[in-house]
Amino acid sequence: MGGYSDLTIWTVIVVLGIGTYLMRWSFLGAVGNRPLPEWAQRLLRYTAVAVLPALVAPQVIWPAATQGHPDPARLLAAAVTVAAGLLTRHTLWAILAGGAALALGMGLMG
Repeated sequence: MGGYSDLTIWTVIVVLGIGTYLMRWSFLGAVGNRPLPEWAQRLLRYTAVAVLPALVAPQVIWPAATQGHPDPARLLAAAVTVAAGLLTRHTLWAILAGGAALALGMGLMG
């Protein structure tokens, strides 16, 4: 990791750790004993569903394997995953369909 000193890296790690702790404490420590409003509970249900697309989206739109250029096979796999998820309403089937589409697309398109 050229360009960054050990002190800089450790400072970033400690600051990010403190920030993460404070964000979690704000929900668990400050609000943990009080009931959350209905709208907040409804929004929190979608947190887990939003994490996977947030992790995968950069790899679909700007994959490192193609030096950041969009790849038709990955875009097709993402579309198949979304379609399977909407049709089946089952996460595992969506992941399996997307994986199969990616393997097929990579095999056919290279």
